[in-house]
Amino acid sequence: TPKGLVYIDQWGTLRHAANSALIALQAADLGINAATYRAYAKKQIDYALGDGGRSYVIGFGTNPPVRPHHRSSSCPDAPAVCDWNTYNSAGPNAHVLTGALVGGPDSNDSYTDARSDYISNEVATD
Repeated sequence: TPKGLVYIDQWGTLRHAANSALIALQAADLGINAATYRAYAKKQIDYALGDGGRSYVIGFGTNPPVRPHHRSSSCPDAPAVCDWNTYNSAGPNAHVLTGALVGGPDSNDSYTDARSDYISNEVATD
């Protein structure tokens, strides 16, 4: 992307970048292009943590996401109602998924913190 994120696919852009950073670090540990691969990995992780202008890790850094596409974090505690009106509200999720990484920006570094945008805001464990 223009700000330096490796862009592999529109789904989970940051997860792909983080996974490629891990592979680069493993190669560096084996002595393969160590300095280059470590610098690459650092750039990708720093981007996700905020060097691109905002953090993509919930609860961390500058302007982190507050509306991830995640059902149970967007619902208030019972007995409060959790329905489509809750899902479609503009407010932040009722529960903070501290440390979760959202999908991320598009190929032009554009990102909108909207829970309905599941491509950019879904959290996952990959």
